[in-house]
Amino acid sequence: QVQLVESGGGLVQAGGSLTLSCAASGRAFTSSAMGWFRQAPWTEREFVAGVNWYGTSREYVESVKGRFTIARDNAKTTANLQMNGLKPDDTAVYYCAAAPRFLGPTSTAVEYDYWGQGTQVTVSS
Repeated sequence: QVQLVESGGGLVQAGGSLTLSCAASGRAFTSSAMGWFRQAPWTEREFVAGVNWYGTSREYVESVKGRFTIARDNAKTTANLQMNGLKPDDTAVYYCAAAPRFLGPTSTAVEYDYWGQGTQVTVSS
């Protein structure tokens, strides 16, 4: 089992940066693919970024490529999302998730078994 706690959300102006942190506990973390998803009001949850169990392979949704970077530290059991060049369209609740049944990055929400409580990111224009 994996427990996840996100932090680092907040209000930022367009063009600014934020780093979201995901602190994990549980033995399955180091063998789990990790991902970040987001959900804006009245929309479905959207995959943002994923990383494989070892941190060597990453996947991003097209809209954040070149702006966001996902990274993990298995020694510290963290999975962070560095967000640069933020836009108002990035406004959403961001969720960290773990997929212990998968080693590689995956963009499919149903493949993630554990989720954090979410952290709000608001980008003003």
